[in-house]
Parts: sequence; C-alpha cells; structure tokens
Amino acid sequence: MIEPLRITFEVGCPPDHAFATWTGRATSWWPPEHTVSHEPGAEIVFEPRPGGRIFERTPGGLEIEWGQILEWEPPRRLRYLWHIATEPSNATEVEIVFRELPDSTTRVEIEHGGWERLGEIGQAWRDANRAGWDGVLPSYTEDASTRRRA
Repeated sequence: MIEPLRITFEVGCPPDHAFATWTGRATSWWPPEHTVSHEPGAEIVFEPRPGGRIFERTPGGLEIEWGQILEWEPPRRLRYLWHIATEPSNATEVEIVFRELPDSTTRVEIEHGGWERLGEIGQAWRDANRAGWDGVLPSYTEDASTRRRA
C-alpha cells in the first residue's frame, strides 16, 4: 500500500467561506501553470453535486475534465475522484474536510489516496501530486483569508 498524502492547514475564515472559495471560486486562486491548458483566463468549475464534473474551461471554450464529485456536503466535506493530466481510469481520490475552529477560522484537512491502483507508477504519481498541492495551496490559503477580510 502507498501511504495517502495528508495535508492540514488553517485559513482565516469560517468553513462556509473556505468551502465556497475551494469549490465556487477556484478560478480566482488556481494558478494557470497548474491547469492542463496553462492558459491564463481558464475557468475552474466544480459542478455542485454528487456526480458533478470538475473541469477547466479555456477562454476558447475547450473543456478539459479533471475529476468527478463523489460527495458534496457544504460547508463541511467534499470528496472527489481526481485525474488531472491523466486518464479517468487513473483517478485517485481526494477528501477535504473543513473544520470550524473557535476563532472563526477553519482547519482544512486533505487526504489524497488511491495510489496503489496505479501500479508501478503509483509512488511517482503520489510524489508529483505532492508537488502539485504545494503549488496550489498557498494561493488558496491567501485567497480564502484575504477575501474574508475584504
């Protein structure tokens, strides 16, 4: 078994804002260099329901699928299949829990697993995704916290 990635951090806003920033405003914080198209102005869409798609839409209208929503429980929990930059058959699973803290901030807990189903490329894909998370989470944290204060 390949150990899931587990990432925990805090954002300066309540869970409803943290969830809405993740799912409804991903375009505002997702770096273009972490999209498939790498096109500035690409829209990131989370269709808000189980079975909904996660995809990017380029300024020219091309839709590139990244995953599928498995569980949609605003503002506390989100679970989805994730296959950005690979085939849907290579999807891994992401679960994100938004936990309210006493000071109106939120602890975000991410577990990203399912690497073993990728066989011999599982560990390398896990490592690549760790770098991917490191590339997108700082802008999410800043956007969720900054927009809350604005």
